[in-house]
Amino acid sequence: MTDPETTDAEKTDAAAEGLDTRLVVERGSFRLDVALTAAPGDVVALLGPNGAGKTTALRALAGLVPLTGGHLHLDGTDLDRMPPEARPVGVVFQDYLLFPHLSALDNVAFGPRCHGATKAEARAQASAWLERLGLAEHGSAKPRRLSGGQAQRVALARALATHPRLLLLDEPLAALDARTRLDVRAQLRHHLAEFEAVAVLVTHDPLDAMVLADHLVVIEDGHIVQRGTPADIARRPRTDYIAHLVGLNLYRGEAEGHTVRVDHGSAVTTTEDLTGPVFVAFPPSAVTLYQDRPSGASARNLWRCEVSGMETHGDQIRVALSGELPLAADLTTVAAAELDLRPGATVWATVKAAQTHAYPA
Repeated sequence: MTDPETTDAEKTDAAAEGLDTRLVVERGSFRLDVALTAAPGDVVALLGPNGAGKTTALRALAGLVPLTGGHLHLDGTDLDRMPPEARPVGVVFQDYLLFPHLSALDNVAFGPRCHGATKAEARAQASAWLERLGLAEHGSAKPRRLSGGQAQRVALARALATHPRLLLLDEPLAALDARTRLDVRAQLRHHLAEFEAVAVLVTHDPLDAMVLADHLVVIEDGHIVQRGTPADIARRPRTDYIAHLVGLNLYRGEAEGHTVRVDHGSAVTTTEDLTGPVFVAFPPSAVTLYQDRPSGASARNLWRCEVSGMETHGDQIRVALSGELPLAADLTTVAAAELDLRPGATVWATVKAAQTHAYPA
């Protein structure tokens, strides 16, 4: 319901809040063309393989790479006309880039000082941010005395101390070991949930993206191939790269009722009743392998395959299969030993229709 007291100018200001950009950057033979929109409070993750254009997009948002075309609007202001240092943008770099000669307190105070605060004002603001991020007792420490997790939080405090309207995080957890990463990921999620402006993070780690972001934007070869919530993308991947990230076998084909004729020429039976171009997906854990063709097999999905590779995947063995339908299967080590699996061995793979998922392409 519209507030009758709201003016047209206020409506325009409200509509202009947040990020509205189309980033076009041409560098040699590579072309980035990515459109992004986000409202205040949104956390958007740019996800994609190496060389997809994620970092170029982040640097363009920061003003470190000039746009060849498009636009960059933040809260209704054209940032492309502003020098990088004048933009209301905070950046947390992958290696944090803390000033080694300054204490944690003075690292955080650097931004407010650059924005005109007195030394006392800047240090007071920095002290408040360090306390907010649980680092009050580390204010006098130089970066070399900080753990990886502490350095990451100092870098975040330094970026937030200037009250940015756009926060950019470049692989914010990549420099941490696995144990520290788990704790810092949870802390970062908490701080991002409290951030009232737009946050954009770049990562190649699907878990970081799924945990930290409200929306995912997947980039391949400089273009967006899929966008949506983490749940949407995990359930309905649209490229092999995304399917691999979320751990699914993915195929594209034509559906006629409950049968999907995939591009490899095989058929997959599903519980969905669809017609036309579709994707069909199922997890490697849904695949059951047999040494011999199951006698009297009732499974609608049955394919003759060859083992093309094996690798440890967590506490299981992931088996790569070629043949009638290339796929991956996850087995326990005991099951793999009982099947006497080895490269080149012939096996029969089955998947229950109820464990497949088909959706329009």
